[in-house]
Amino acid sequence: MPQSPINIGIVGVGNCASSLVQGLTHYRAESNDHHGLMHWEIGGYRPCDIRVAAAWDIDRRKVGRDVAEAIFAKPNCTQTFCPDPAASGTIVEMGRILDGVADHMADHPDDRTFLPAEAAEATRKSVVARLRAAKVDVLVNYLPVGSQQATEFYADCALEAGVAFVNAIPVFIASDPGWAQRFAAAGVPIIGDDIKAQLGATIVHRVLTDLFAKRGVKLDRTYQLNTGGNTDFLNMANRKRLKSKKISKTEAVQSVAETRLDDDNIHVGPSDYVAWQNDNKVCFLRMEGQLFGGVPMNLELRLSVEDSPNSAGVAIDMIRCAKLALDRRIGGPIHPAAAYFCKHPPQQMTDDQAHEALEAFIHDGARVAVAAE
Repeated sequence: MPQSPINIGIVGVGNCASSLVQGLTHYRAESNDHHGLMHWEIGGYRPCDIRVAAAWDIDRRKVGRDVAEAIFAKPNCTQTFCPDPAASGTIVEMGRILDGVADHMADHPDDRTFLPAEAAEATRKSVVARLRAAKVDVLVNYLPVGSQQATEFYADCALEAGVAFVNAIPVFIASDPGWAQRFAAAGVPIIGDDIKAQLGATIVHRVLTDLFAKRGVKLDRTYQLNTGGNTDFLNMANRKRLKSKKISKTEAVQSVAETRLDDDNIHVGPSDYVAWQNDNKVCFLRMEGQLFGGVPMNLELRLSVEDSPNSAGVAIDMIRCAKLALDRRIGGPIHPAAAYFCKHPPQQMTDDQAHEALEAFIHDGARVAVAAE
């Protein structure tokens, strides 16, 4: 077993960070409870080996507080399944705002939106220094959708500090050739982009689309409509921030279709903000196709999940895979992990192929690294 913990930094102490931090305590206390995790152990690392060593946010209700307290501050609204997470000893620091806060969020009640702190914003120098001082291994990006400039700021900090980068949001870093090359040249691992939830709308849509292809059913048209009431959905009410998110979710489905659908025949993306849903996300899925002889069929599905816990277990696996890559001195995009855990990886695969590649990476990383080159 590893002798040292995996030190992580968190950018954005929102609902997803809340579920992640709660989960770290839950799976430490409930050591016999493996439910909800795809892997109990990766490369000798278990969930209990992960500790939060640094964190940044911009909300005055979180900045200056221990991470274990900050995760329950507004506007967070996800389910509390571990009410007393272990104190981390890590204080949330003021981050860099840039484009991390959409202007329209100021029109909503305080409990629903961000309240920027008055403290001086982080600089690249201060973030890099903190990453190094805290001996952070992996930096996890949980910024709001559409935070292009802010994400690039923290990706640059990770590169300079030599810290692996897990990009959980649909701002294209790992899947951007320029950024991918920078991480590869620096020998720094990156896994991204846009985390694929454990059993969410995207993975269900992908599996069904792949099933249509494998069973010889012609897919004519499909939609995926999603509603939710957390800050992610409120942020995405500004359609200008949705461009990369829509690309990410749409390509995740198109990549496993037998034949790409025309743009008019596929709609995948967030649809509306419903405040009272809080962190509950509801997906309405419809698929229309043709069976034997061209006979028409259609499928409709409604999926309801708590959005943030649905991604936390995946994040735990991504963090451990990133640390495994660090241990093996593998830089650049970690393709098997990205393909399995993310909606918009640098290399799309079917989920069966991605799972096989991921298991090979975990158990025979050296061979996979050579093959990827």
